[in-house]
Amino acid sequence: MRLEDYASKAQLYLNTLCGVKPNRRTGSSGNREATDFFANTILLQGYEIGATPFECLDYKCGGAVLTHAQEAFEVHASPYSLGCDVLADLITVSTMEELESIHSEGKILLMREAICTEQLMPKNFVFYNPEHHQKTIAMLENRKPAGIITATKRNPEQVGALYPFPLIVDGDFNIPSVYCRETVGDILATRQGSSFHLKIEAGRLSSSATNIVARLNPGATRKIVITAHIDAYEDSPGASDNASGIVVLLLCAEMLSGYRIANCIEIVALNGEDHYSAAGQMDYLKRYASGFPGILFAVNVDDVGYKQGKSSYSFYECGPQLEKTSEEVFQHFDGLVRGEQWFNGDHMIFVQSRIPSVAFTSECTPELMRTVTHTASDTPDIIDCRKLVEVAKALDALARSF
Repeated sequence: MRLEDYASKAQLYLNTLCGVKPNRRTGSSGNREATDFFANTILLQGYEIGATPFECLDYKCGGAVLTHAQEAFEVHASPYSLGCDVLADLITVSTMEELESIHSEGKILLMREAICTEQLMPKNFVFYNPEHHQKTIAMLENRKPAGIITATKRNPEQVGALYPFPLIVDGDFNIPSVYCRETVGDILATRQGSSFHLKIEAGRLSSSATNIVARLNPGATRKIVITAHIDAYEDSPGASDNASGIVVLLLCAEMLSGYRIANCIEIVALNGEDHYSAAGQMDYLKRYASGFPGILFAVNVDDVGYKQGKSSYSFYECGPQLEKTSEEVFQHFDGLVRGEQWFNGDHMIFVQSRIPSVAFTSECTPELMRTVTHTASDTPDIIDCRKLVEVAKALDALARSF
């Protein structure tokens, strides 16, 4: 098939994935529509399909209101927050030392400045959960405020272009919370001790989502695993993050459909990279980690296809021969360049088990994180579908080299 024909197909796939309603948030109806589309499309290429459902939380939100006397302040309900209707005095902290010393039970707690620089890892998150995050969560639960307000600045390295960003995104944390810009927090802090009314209309919903595992030559003892995450952040179309990676998987599956040598090709749409619990990744590990010794290498594709710059690849736990072969393959593709390692993607579930891994992303990912990632601006018009075709062709060539 010609490049432009593949590119047209890629554009169709991209538009379909970004057009599901309400979005591809794990556990939502749009997420289930996206996984059905992926499974039905790849099934046409002769793959054996395994759809592995898992339980997860979704949520509903009708908004949040914070008022003092007759004045209202702009706040947003934290994803997965419980609802509340609280009238209480405001108390403010800006450091961990202040949090340790206050008595906030039954009050509305405003967190700002130094204590709000990093989004807190969910309390039960297993892949990365620094001690100072765990300590903050435990202290908040111990102090028992009736509600929490977090005032945050920009932090693109961690949360993308979201501004303000929610400090707390955690379905296991049971204190209602909202977030606001640091400028709003500055105003609120001047009214410490005054009575505020915080109302959050929100609730958690028991739901389910699915990983899609597609295999070609499933009986082989050795396999090559190619992954991308199909979910998107809360209310973002998620074109670059990560409909683009899923499109690469679909194109690569078609290119490899005639693959008839010894290895199994396993193409996996993982579901939950942008979900607080990473439930899809945890479910995949629970089901398939025992088979990891049979993996020749794994590839993860995330945030590729941005119109600016080239596609970047990096190596993890790879021996000299795998790196040499990969470099020999990739040198034939003008739009590929070796880049820096990055450690916040789904390749890490393999790397942590010392499985040789390759990760693809855009060399302009830092720019994407500052301007687009996790926002409504992550739309198909920022993607060059010819770049998606090129990454798919490179992975097709790499798989055929083993």
